[in-house]
Amino acid sequence: MEHIMAVVLAAGEGKRMKSKNSKVIHKICGKTLVEWVVDAAGSCGIKESVIVVGHRQDQVRDCLKDRVSYAVQEKQLGTGHAVMQAEKYLEGKEGHVIILCGDTPLITSDTIDKTIKFHIGNKCGATVITADFEDPTGYGRIVRDSNGNVLKIVEDKDANIEEKNIREINSGIYCFNIKDLLTSLKELNNNNVQGEYYLTDTLEIILKKGSKVGAVKISDPSEILGINDRVQLSKAGEIIRNRVLEMHMRAGVTIIDPKSVYIDDGVKIGMDTIIYPGSYIETGSIIGEEAIIGPNSRVVGSIIGNITEINNSVIIDSKVGNNTHIGPFAYLRPGSKIGNNVKIGDFVEVKKSVIGDDTKVSHLTYIGDAEVGNNVNLGCGVVVVNYDGKNKNKTIIGDNAFVGCNVNLISPVTVKDNAYVAAGSTITEEVPENSLAIARSRQVNKEDWVVKKGMQRTKKK
Repeated sequence: MEHIMAVVLAAGEGKRMKSKNSKVIHKICGKTLVEWVVDAAGSCGIKESVIVVGHRQDQVRDCLKDRVSYAVQEKQLGTGHAVMQAEKYLEGKEGHVIILCGDTPLITSDTIDKTIKFHIGNKCGATVITADFEDPTGYGRIVRDSNGNVLKIVEDKDANIEEKNIREINSGIYCFNIKDLLTSLKELNNNNVQGEYYLTDTLEIILKKGSKVGAVKISDPSEILGINDRVQLSKAGEIIRNRVLEMHMRAGVTIIDPKSVYIDDGVKIGMDTIIYPGSYIETGSIIGEEAIIGPNSRVVGSIIGNITEINNSVIIDSKVGNNTHIGPFAYLRPGSKIGNNVKIGDFVEVKKSVIGDDTKVSHLTYIGDAEVGNNVNLGCGVVVVNYDGKNKNKTIIGDNAFVGCNVNLISPVTVKDNAYVAAGSTITEEVPENSLAIARSRQVNKEDWVVKKGMQRTKKK
């Protein structure tokens, strides 16, 4: 195939978004609008993309970094003017360029690929993607001659009554022969209601010079929906989310209620895993086979092993092994590594800690900045006191240790292999191997103290 490159228009302010941020860096399924577009182009084998930036260009650059080249449109003077800013990347090149919009995240790689092939196969100077809309208000109309050939595109504000009745609309996505595009850009003017340089006007110029203008009408109009406000962002998000969920279900994942599950793009999930309602699986996560996620769980940037269950819990930037049970109501904070056959129970919080295989932390426990060995039991209410008011300190618990209920482990401290810590203890020194540590006052019973002090509790009438 001939050389193909992409130019993505992403300079607009997007006032209707009512946002301090660039419109194109708003996210759907964990990926920005402009990334959806760039990735769609990349999936077609397009290796060179130029992004035309303007409003909050710093955010767009930070998003895409060095994956693309950049052209700057200081003043937004129309789509034609935007493409003019990318001319330096087009000059001297043979081949074709696809012009994409940074706010159309629903465009698919299949549609881009079909358009490029149609364009090249029919030797067009320009090809536009179109669709029939029930309500074409606000969109440019495709004007054809009696033989169905494209004559021109008329912007909505410049259209006459007859042209406004046309239902076939311009997507704003085009494929050009690079030489034809560069020649036509030099002849653009801004003699229109908006006083802007319309890229659509290049089609008439190309036709007048004897080149052919083609059109690829797509069957699914949703692909070319642009995002102008939060309502449209939500609608596009629903479409993309359904695509993502369908892909996982076809790959062998059971999603009990797709309407209540959110999975970001790029998440990997093994077959026979079940996702329960109310679950969120976010960017960077990898879920193994035969796992159970949910209900009402959130997994962010984490790796979850095979046959592991996450129930009503939050896991962020952590790793969980195989055949492990997390929750309900557990919280794994960044940097946690949980082993195989582990139980992290209700209201347990783990922060930046390693938990060994076969260990049980069943309820109401906090573990921070710790290394916990294999086959350890931490009783209810255990607290690793890792912060002294100035520094975070480390606690180490050896294999086969047993820590009783309501124990405070004052970091830095070590509990050696096979050691026991009695319930209610506050441990400040090392507990040797095979030892029992008791750090609490001896119980004293004062007989008749309640009577002498007049402290009897009587039931109120």
